[in-house]
Amino acid sequence: MEAVQSWVSEHKLTSIGTFWATAVGASLSYSSARTPFKPSLKLIHARMHAQALTLAVLSGAAVYHYYEQNSNEQVDK
Repeated sequence: MEAVQSWVSEHKLTSIGTFWATAVGASLSYSSARTPFKPSLKLIHARMHAQALTLAVLSGAAVYHYYEQNSNEQVDK
C-alpha cells in the first residue's frame, strides 16, 4: 500500500488522467448496455460522469496534500 501511495504522490497528473480515462470507459460501457441513446449522447454523458468523478478525486487529492503538508510542518517544529 505504501508503494502505491508513493507512486501516486510522485505521478499525480498521470494518476488523475488514468482515473479519468477509466471513468469514461466505465461510463460508456455501462450506458451502452443500459440506455437506448445515440452514441454521441452516450459519449457526452460519459464525459460528464468522468468529469464529476475527476473533480471528486482532485478535491480528495487537495485535502490529502493539505494534511500531508500540515503534518510535515508539525514534525519539523
